[in-house]
Amino acid sequence: MTDYEYILGKCRKYHFTKWNEDELKKCQEVLPNLTREEMVNIYLSRFLSEKDPLKQTAFKVLFADKVGKREERIKNMDTEALVREFKDKNSGNRALIRKELRDRYKAGRDKQMIIMSFQQSTKGDQHWITSQIRQERYGCRFNKCSYNK
Repeated sequence: MTDYEYILGKCRKYHFTKWNEDELKKCQEVLPNLTREEMVNIYLSRFLSEKDPLKQTAFKVLFADKVGKREERIKNMDTEALVREFKDKNSGNRALIRKELRDRYKAGRDKQMIIMSFQQSTKGDQHWITSQIRQERYGCRFNKCSYNK
């Protein structure tokens, strides 16, 4: 029996029950020795749910070189390029870019550019930028200030 067949057998066995910790560790240790095709087959197996620890390990082994690169690339981009990619709704990185733009706004970098891009975006972004401007202008949250009573 090959390592691949062994892991698939364990996946079938523990599909409806909780993994035995010893068996899980053994499968996780053997996983990097498999070919890429075998790992993809295990990752896509119908016997593994999204939260299955073996599936998560397979993902980390398969995409070890790509995990974290997207975040690093976004952090290193200049604000103008970030705004262009943020406006592209099909970029697939909008949530990460949104977080980076918010961090840059709070740090005081390129505020006008960020304000303009958020005002042309979703209602959530418009609300967030409005609340940030109010907070800067009045020094507190608009609905929690003493003058609002």
